[in-house]
Amino acid sequence: MNPPSINLYGLDRSGLEQMFVQQGLQAFRGRQLMKWLYHQQRTDFAAMTDLPLSMRNWLTGHANLELPAVHSHKVSADGTCKWLLQVDNGNLVEMVLIPEQITGEGGPTGEKMRHTLCVSSQIGCMLDCSFCSTGKQGFNGNLSAAAIVGQLVIANRYLQPSGQQVTNVVLMGMGEPLLNFDAVLSATNIMKDDMAFGLSKRRVTISTAGVVPGIYRLAEVTDVALAISLHAPFDELRNELVPVNRKYPLRELLDACRHYVRSLGERRKLVIEYTLIKGVNDQPEHARALAELLRPLRCKINLIPFNPFPASGYQRPSTEDIYHFQTLLMRSGYTTMLRTTRGDDIDAACGQLVGQVTDRTRRQSRYLARVKAAAS
Repeated sequence: MNPPSINLYGLDRSGLEQMFVQQGLQAFRGRQLMKWLYHQQRTDFAAMTDLPLSMRNWLTGHANLELPAVHSHKVSADGTCKWLLQVDNGNLVEMVLIPEQITGEGGPTGEKMRHTLCVSSQIGCMLDCSFCSTGKQGFNGNLSAAAIVGQLVIANRYLQPSGQQVTNVVLMGMGEPLLNFDAVLSATNIMKDDMAFGLSKRRVTISTAGVVPGIYRLAEVTDVALAISLHAPFDELRNELVPVNRKYPLRELLDACRHYVRSLGERRKLVIEYTLIKGVNDQPEHARALAELLRPLRCKINLIPFNPFPASGYQRPSTEDIYHFQTLLMRSGYTTMLRTTRGDDIDAACGQLVGQVTDRTRRQSRYLARVKAAAS
């Protein structure tokens, strides 16, 4: 029986070095291979001429560079792109590329582009946050490191004709990254590695709904940016919106956050993600409680107006309430940004990613029954 083929997109530098050592070659061959894969973007092993011929032949027989298959690709009126990608066992996950023009250095017009890629880390999501459509699809497993890195490869190939590339990666797509820890760590290592994509540690962000043990573990092995999906300043309310809070309540979560931010150094901050939902968590008392809750934490706040999806039972707040909430936080001394809704015409906005998941949890069937009842 032939040994299983190794997807090289799933191996970080240490993994590639170990692979070569196991074949009786020097570890530096792994770095050479990384340059071929990511700097030269070559996929033909025979063309990697600084590798020994025997190793090129071995790679041809034992390794692959398979990417998730593109099932569909949509472009929003605002330029946002959404891909539906086929992964394990025919399941489909989504990723989103958000272009943004930035005034500043770069080019004769004084403008440059930021391209933020929102990648998925799981097939569906286990956590079922009440305001997020992804959780309603249920859950069918973790993505491999190769499937996570593959999303970045696909996006860069899409941008290549324009001379652009992805500048920022956020693991805020489908899934809870810290429940797929090892694959996410390998993928982010590759994203940061100068031999691969060379992204700054400040431009690779892992977003978590509050998996506390994962935050402590993360602090031991990486220094990527961390975003916390908070969404409520009180445990009782957060229990409803983010059910994982019942296991890891706010006090434990904030202790873990302070530990992580201390590991980053004095100038780094955490990002607090807060989805504003009309009449639920968008009132002045919520803003004041949030300001007090976060006082001991070095952080900045992203406010995200709720993006509707069928049968959610929630609504987007009024513009007046959104700006009032932001103003209260800013007056309390917090850097507070309002995230512009992008790609909602193709269901690519925050909280709207769904994909097509063979659901192990039966959550999807219950959600579809609610949708049907709401429409009748």
